[in-house]
Amino acid sequence: MIQRRGKINGFTLLELLVTCGAIALLMGLLVPSLNIAREQARATVCQSNIHQLASANDMYAKDSHGVYVPGAADFIENLHRWHGERPNLEAAFDQTNGPLAAYYGPQGEIRTCPTFVPERSGFEAGCGGYGYNNDYIGVQGVSQASGGFKVNNDRAGAFADKIHKSGETLMFLDSAFAADALIEYSFAEPRFQTQYNFRADPSIHFRHAGSANVAWCDGHITRERMTFTWSSGMYPVDPSHYKIGWFGNRDDNTYFDLR
Repeated sequence: MIQRRGKINGFTLLELLVTCGAIALLMGLLVPSLNIAREQARATVCQSNIHQLASANDMYAKDSHGVYVPGAADFIENLHRWHGERPNLEAAFDQTNGPLAAYYGPQGEIRTCPTFVPERSGFEAGCGGYGYNNDYIGVQGVSQASGGFKVNNDRAGAFADKIHKSGETLMFLDSAFAADALIEYSFAEPRFQTQYNFRADPSIHFRHAGSANVAWCDGHITRERMTFTWSSGMYPVDPSHYKIGWFGNRDDNTYFDLR
């Protein structure tokens, strides 16, 4: 007797191709959404980091007779930064012995922005991808009628009670610098240099889907969009290539100045 074989069910080649196409289509729709969600999560972590930096500086001021941390004490000596110190010019800045280290937490280190990936080590490495308003907050000086700012002392930061609009004066923000590559940079450059009244290259890095996190002197955090950028031509790379520029519609130092 001949035994008849049962019918075997399976995918035809056409059905398999249709299924693979559907999966590819779904992945194409889902991956951008997942990337957006992932970046939103990283931006939120960055906001927490930058809030901790501002809080550390506030605690430093309370322990230092109301004076904020200097951004680059003895700038000419070039051994001290708000984010660390080094024994000589050839060494890297060490976060664990910086002036704010005692206020960061058990490790005494800055939490690095999870979105920021420098292309090489720079001359300000160790700041976690964050810049400090050194031109006004990191020094002691006097605003001038001409709009300039005369620095009297760079070994101490500004007095907290001298900041007249703390909710409109930035303290820390996402930063980077476009040199011959994307590098870390620990200062938030204003639109015009306070000492010489010229426009330098910007350092505000709009790396979170076109936005930058900003910590203001009153403690609140915002996300700002770039409205202007500029290149001095001194460096090989244009800052706009890396989304580095400034926010705000006023072409002055409004968000940096103490007035």
